[in-house]
Amino acid sequence: MLENRAMNSKCKGAKTVKNKDIFKELRDLMINHHKMFENSIPLIASENVTSPAVREAIACDFSHRYAEGWPGERVYAGCKYIDMVELKCMELAKQYWRAGFADVRPISGVVANLITYTAISKPGDTFMCLRIPDGGHISHNLTSRHVHGLNIEYLNFKSKEMEVEIDSNIKLIKEKQPKIVLVGASVFLFPHPVKELSEAVHDVGATFIYDAAHVVGLIGSGYFQQPLEEGADIMTCSTHKTFPGPQHGCILGNDNEELHKKVKSAAFPYMLSNHHLHNVAGFAVALTEMLEFGKEYHKLVIQNAKDLAQALYERGFDVLMEDRGFTESHTIIIDITKFGETVGYGETIEKMLEDANIIANRNLIPGDFEAGRRFKDPGGLRIGTSEVTRLGMKKSEMEQIAEFIKQIVVDQKDIKAVKEEVAEFRKDFQKVHFCFENKTKAYEYLKLD
Repeated sequence: MLENRAMNSKCKGAKTVKNKDIFKELRDLMINHHKMFENSIPLIASENVTSPAVREAIACDFSHRYAEGWPGERVYAGCKYIDMVELKCMELAKQYWRAGFADVRPISGVVANLITYTAISKPGDTFMCLRIPDGGHISHNLTSRHVHGLNIEYLNFKSKEMEVEIDSNIKLIKEKQPKIVLVGASVFLFPHPVKELSEAVHDVGATFIYDAAHVVGLIGSGYFQQPLEEGADIMTCSTHKTFPGPQHGCILGNDNEELHKKVKSAAFPYMLSNHHLHNVAGFAVALTEMLEFGKEYHKLVIQNAKDLAQALYERGFDVLMEDRGFTESHTIIIDITKFGETVGYGETIEKMLEDANIIANRNLIPGDFEAGRRFKDPGGLRIGTSEVTRLGMKKSEMEQIAEFIKQIVVDQKDIKAVKEEVAEFRKDFQKVHFCFENKTKAYEYLKLD
């Protein structure tokens, strides 16, 4: 839109668009985004909302600076305080996740994974992970193959139980002799069998990676499995899902100096130059919050997921894994294929909910590929409770959210009417909880005039 205006302004007789007007339009778009989320129910499992204290940190002058390398070994001057913050961030990360080392430089979970691939493998090595419909992430299936040139073999997955098989995968690992075995997923309802697979992984000389991006907050607060204690060599993660920090990444491991050195050198100079220092500061602040409030917060995140799943199930939705209590994490998965003929599949239902300011995402589920469905219009809907929990919502709110979703998908109620009800519902939930005292609203747009 802005590009078209700029081009049109060059045409004869066209009114000149001033840069100041374009700036105002850009600001208005960002403000409108904030207003939308003030009136929405955010249910994206891979998102969260940061506290005002974290927002302050990521707006600091660190965002203007470079600090290539490791603290105390920088290529740039002027890093005295940046180094101190980064060292403190590493110390806090090791404390929260009970790890022997922590590299807080990756700028995302995908980059954290790519750093580990680079550190411990070479192109052509065999890499074992989950298929995307079984919960595997693009950084496992695509980044490993097309960026780092690894040969992918898939782990066996029990679709009905939504869990990684044990016996068949032990045999597969011995047969394929991989360099890397990776578990962890973007659909992560239950713990993976790390302890059960670790002996086979190490017997063939492979490195065991656990991608904790979705559940890393639950791990830190003690409510999910502890992969580094169960046999994983490396735990990678992003820092903005169940862990409510800025968008960044982290690599953690046990006391293994040789492996730590490989990760450290793969990060810089191979995979990173500058590493978004303001987000390191925000990450550190979020760690102080979760060390203080994480146990209370994450206990409620999981309970809200169970309560929301139950409420949706009672309203006629095919929520996966009812026989196991639906989930042990922040995520629930709904099989929406029974609405395919009357309402539509993932793309249609996602858009209907979005139009009512209910923000969830379509998702591949086991069986989609076999049925000819792909990511654009899959048979699943993925919902997470991390963000609504941080806004202070509990069981009664989970029941109301389920009712809103039913009104849209099952009852096919007027979407504009539901949108108005959603906005009214959100009025009482405008503050970030489970953080140090603050006055700034969760989605308040901060002008720095």
